[in-house]
Amino acid sequence: MVALATLNADHALILPRVGYASKMASPSAQRVAAAPDPPAFRDRAEAGARLGARLREVLRDDDPERSRASAPPPADPAAAGRPRPVVLALPRGGVPVAAEVARALGVPLDILLVRKLGHPEAPELGLGAIAEDGAGGAAEPYFDPEMLSRVGLSRDDLAEVVVRERAELARRVAVYAPRRSVPAGDLAGRLVIVVDDGLATGVTARAALRAVQARGARRMILAVPVAASEAAHAIENETGEVVTVVTPRRFHSVGEWYADFGQLTDADVLAVLASSP
Repeated sequence: MVALATLNADHALILPRVGYASKMASPSAQRVAAAPDPPAFRDRAEAGARLGARLREVLRDDDPERSRASAPPPADPAAAGRPRPVVLALPRGGVPVAAEVARALGVPLDILLVRKLGHPEAPELGLGAIAEDGAGGAAEPYFDPEMLSRVGLSRDDLAEVVVRERAELARRVAVYAPRRSVPAGDLAGRLVIVVDDGLATGVTARAALRAVQARGARRMILAVPVAASEAAHAIENETGEVVTVVTPRRFHSVGEWYADFGQLTDADVLAVLASSP
C-alpha cells in the first residue's frame, strides 16, 4: 500500500513517492533550501502587520474614503457609497494575522469557519473542505479532484467525514457567535479579504473563497504571509487575487517561516476578536 501524503503540526507537506518525485527531498534538506535563517516572521502578529502594509499598497485604489478625497466624483454615483472592505480570518491560526491586517486597513474583522475534509485513514491529509454558509449552516463541500484521484477515493467515500466535520463546524459557529461582527448578509457588494497564517495545499482556502463568492462579494483576495507558489498560482487561476509577503521558490511548511508558530485554542480566538475594534 502506497503511503499517503499528510500535513504535520507545522502545516508541512509529507508526500508519498508515487507522483511526487519533484518534492521528495528529505524534510531537513527542504528546510535548509527553503526556510530563512532567522525565520521571516517573529510571530503571527508581526506577519499580519507586514501583510497589512502590503495590502495597503495593493488596495490603494479600492479605498472609497481615499478615492473620494483624492479623485473627482465617480461617473457611477453608486460607487461612492459602496460598502467598506471586510477582513475574514480563517480560525484558528489566521485570526491573529487578520487582526493586524484589519487594524492596518481600518476595516472590520470577522471570521470564516472552514473545516478540512481529511482522508478517513489519515485525517491530516486534506482531500477537501467545508465552509460555513453565513446562515448558521454549512456550504456545499469542496473536494480537490486531483487529490481524490491520487489516493483512489470518491466523494462518497468521505460521507462520514463530511458528517463529522459539519458537526464540528456547527459547534464552532455556536462558540464564536457572541464575537461575530459582520452580519451574514453583509458580504454582498464588498471587497472581502480572506486571511490565514499561510498557504500550503490551498484546499481550505478554496472552500473559503467559494463560500465568500456565494455570498455575493464584489471582489475577493486571499491574503497570507507565506504561500507555496504552486498553491498560490492555482488559487490565482480560480479567484484572480492572492497577496503574500513571501512566496518562496521552495516550500516545505508554513511553520518554518515563523519563530513562534504555537497552536491556538478557541479561547485565544475569542480573546483576539474581543480586543479588535
